Amino acid sequence: MKRRGLLIILSSPSGAGKSTMAGMLREWDPSIAFSVSATTRPPRVGEQDGREYHFRTREEFGEMVASSEMLEHAEVFTNLYGSPKAPVKAAMGAGQDTLFDIDWQGGQQIRNSSLGNDVVSIFLLPPSMAALEQRLRARGQDSDDVINDRMSKSLDEVSHWAEYDYVLVNEDMDACAEQVRAILVAERLRRERQEGLNDFVRDLQDEFGSRT
Repeated sequence: MKRRGLLIILSSPSGAGKSTMAGMLREWDPSIAFSVSATTRPPRVGEQDGREYHFRTREEFGEMVASSEMLEHAEVFTNLYGSPKAPVKAAMGAGQDTLFDIDWQGGQQIRNSSLGNDVVSIFLLPPSMAALEQRLRARGQDSDDVINDRMSKSLDEVSHWAEYDYVLVNEDMDACAEQVRAILVAERLRRERQEGLNDFVRDLQDEFGSRT
């Protein structure tokens, strides 16, 4: 039965596993589209424009915002990030779910937008702040100062946990992924998202009436 596509918002403090979780979800269901964000930060080694991010200058990014091409945008760690609107609306119309790997600011903007009724928001908490710091250091990508900044930012991120539909503690990635999959299966089956359900039930009623 046809349904509208979901907007799946996945958020967590930096290092708590949202990017890994996003990858696991897309392996589980390759039909899930991934919203490739635009950003003003420079690409890291191995990143490609249009794959990890749409890399834009601040001027280009500002033009996209001014022309209402962004579904959401925010400044994080001195760089701008945002979600282009057009591919998201196209996916929704085709009944395809779109996954957003974004922070609480972007999630809040999408929930408050005209597409907010089709949002399912999930927040991942780390098992402890010590475990979170250990994961950040294990990446080997950032200096001590950057890690300290990210840990401070994480406290702010965690304070917004209650704004999400679902909150999970990501202690074991596989177990957490199973919970996220269960959430999506249930949300896809919600009555209000089944666009053909009214007509189907009406046909059942008409079929019964024709038998009397």
